Amino acid sequence: MSTIPQDPPTPDRTDPDNDTGRLDGASRARIFAVLAVIVLFTEIAPMQYTIVSAALQKIAPTFPGVGADINWAIIVFGLIGAAASPLIGKMSDVWGKKRMFLICGVLFVIGCVLDATTSNWGIFLLGRCLQATAIATAVIAYGLIRDLMPRKYVPLGLGITATGLGVSAIAGPLLGGFLVDNYSWRAIFWSLAIFTVVMLPLVYFVVPESKLRVKQRIDVVGAALLAGGAALILIYLDKGHDWGWSKPTTLAWVITGVVLLILFVLVETRVAQPIMDMGLLFHPRVAMVLAGALFASLQIGIVSYAIAYMSQTPDEATVTAGVQQGTLAGVQAQTGQQLPLEAVLVHLDPGYSYGSGYSLLEFAVRIALLGAVVTMICGALAGVIARRVGARIPLVVALTIFVGSAVAFAVLPHSSTVFLLVNAVFSIGFGFYYAAMPILMVEAVPQEQQGISLGMLGVMQSMGVAIGLAVVTAFLHQAAMSAQISVGGQPVPDTPIPDIFGDQGYELGFWVCAATSLVALVLAVTMRHGRTPATGGTAY
Repeated sequence: MSTIPQDPPTPDRTDPDNDTGRLDGASRARIFAVLAVIVLFTEIAPMQYTIVSAALQKIAPTFPGVGADINWAIIVFGLIGAAASPLIGKMSDVWGKKRMFLICGVLFVIGCVLDATTSNWGIFLLGRCLQATAIATAVIAYGLIRDLMPRKYVPLGLGITATGLGVSAIAGPLLGGFLVDNYSWRAIFWSLAIFTVVMLPLVYFVVPESKLRVKQRIDVVGAALLAGGAALILIYLDKGHDWGWSKPTTLAWVITGVVLLILFVLVETRVAQPIMDMGLLFHPRVAMVLAGALFASLQIGIVSYAIAYMSQTPDEATVTAGVQQGTLAGVQAQTGQQLPLEAVLVHLDPGYSYGSGYSLLEFAVRIALLGAVVTMICGALAGVIARRVGARIPLVVALTIFVGSAVAFAVLPHSSTVFLLVNAVFSIGFGFYYAAMPILMVEAVPQEQQGISLGMLGVMQSMGVAIGLAVVTAFLHQAAMSAQISVGGQPVPDTPIPDIFGDQGYELGFWVCAATSLVALVLAVTMRHGRTPATGGTAY
């Protein structure tokens, strides 16, 4: 019995996959103009982080009663941004991605204006909280690219978005160093506000709105449990060393956070419209990506902090000479006796071998700039590779480089030349990693779950960075520096040397990087997901 050939099925125009506003018929110029505006807009969050982190020393005198808590200017930004990203991602799925993109930008501008004009610490922190919504722009951008870009351009677009066009990675350190060295810290927030104000109309007029809408109500209880749990755990990781890791009042933060996350899972398995499908969250193709992000991000937190801090630390000879001069001045002030420099002997315990004494601008030009360029190029390259062979290969390459560079940082001399070269190699992995992760997530979830899923990816990466910083901080405090001094052959009490640490503290941190990145590498090698060419999100 013969069969009659059937025509190919006609796509259902009511199917969300065919009604997202995809730019299939647009010119390349139009497509890449949209992509460029999306990517530039997402760079406001990493750019401000680079600049504001460098400016804390100049910001602190404006708030004299704050002391060491000036670090909360950075902590609340990452804390609120990480906790809010899943919720904002879900809002973008329900209410519109471009709309939430613009709302985040407006909130960022308001926060910048508050910080540029206030001398009140509470208002300053409120401004930082508003600015933190910019972290979610990356989550929204991934969704916009999946919805708007022609399928063949989605992996490339995700790779470029993950590593940027160079504004934050290249211009950020240079602009930050220039502003910090030459102007009031308030100029930082004015410049960030101006950049965002310029970008807002470009987003409005150039980027079309995605037509995809998830028809469900926002699960407020689930969102609150997820955000609250993530926030409390991040606070514990950020402040645990200062408060005492094992004190009951400190442990209460992390215990409460874990309880809230357990309640989040329990609640989400029972509500009719969960903020995230728990079956999807714990599916291997999603769970292994999230676990890999947690372990790999420890290295990102440690390396980014360590090489910048070590490079900007004065060398041992400079610190020793400073202690000698200070001791001589103290003796003269107390006794009126002027001793020769040779009368003061100083031995730093435990001693250290790093230190170039760079300013922020010098560090940006001499070390960070090359790494930023390499990262930017490799992010786009990883997108192309993922399109051809799948995102798992770039991830495996990235994590192999992570392990090798961590070992190199630990065992090689801690000189500026070594930092330049090893950081350049690490930046290859950095670009591949940040491109591969969102591609894997987009390929793993249906588009109605992409906002919350990518928000969860952001939470895991933020937790990994926070854990890494907490670990290296603990090691550094164990390697705290002091000066053993003798004057005229007579010993005097040891003098603590603040903010300088022995080599071992950093080296232990690098070994932790190697170990956790190796765990992430094992997960990537055994991962079944990402072994076929990236489709731009058609698999699920």
